[in-house]
Amino acid sequence: MSAPEPSFREKGKVMDAEAIRRAIVRIAHEVLEHHKGGEALALVGIRTRGALLAQRLAKEIESIDRRPVPVGILDITLYRDDLSRIALNPIVHATEIPFNVDELHLILVDDVLFTGRTIRAALNALNDLGRPKTIQLAVLVDRGHRELPIRADYAGKNIPTNLREHVEVRLVELDEQDEVVVEVPAHAEGHAA
Repeated sequence: MSAPEPSFREKGKVMDAEAIRRAIVRIAHEVLEHHKGGEALALVGIRTRGALLAQRLAKEIESIDRRPVPVGILDITLYRDDLSRIALNPIVHATEIPFNVDELHLILVDDVLFTGRTIRAALNALNDLGRPKTIQLAVLVDRGHRELPIRADYAGKNIPTNLREHVEVRLVELDEQDEVVVEVPAHAEGHAA
């Protein structure tokens, strides 16, 4: 049985809809500049919000480069190193990557980079699918506190946090609004730093 989810209260909004849009536009330009265009480029979003961000990023890259960018969705549930702690019967969704990853330049997309363990799981899952030419990481938010030697190649915003805080990315497709907020445990009233 999984531990109950802690309750959080909002500490403050760090990105609104316009800031998220600008971050995606900037990342799209950085990706195209690094790869000298979108040829042999594909995006793979980590389910759920990473997949939504990957779709937005692909649309932005296509609008700049005038070339379609394949987008896949990666489910990492079975690759997590904390699977026994998160749920007795985890829900596994399909990985939907409708292209061969071999010899492509993949951009792995997620919403928040924290310890690096989600990205490690995603890299393991991608290795089971083939051998990309390169894999880079794009995240909307890098909040620090890495436990593994993983870094973002493209980050929308770096947000210094403490370990008690939680970064919540809300996207209109799921949450009816675009914003990023920092939350603190509800019992930590007055103790947030």
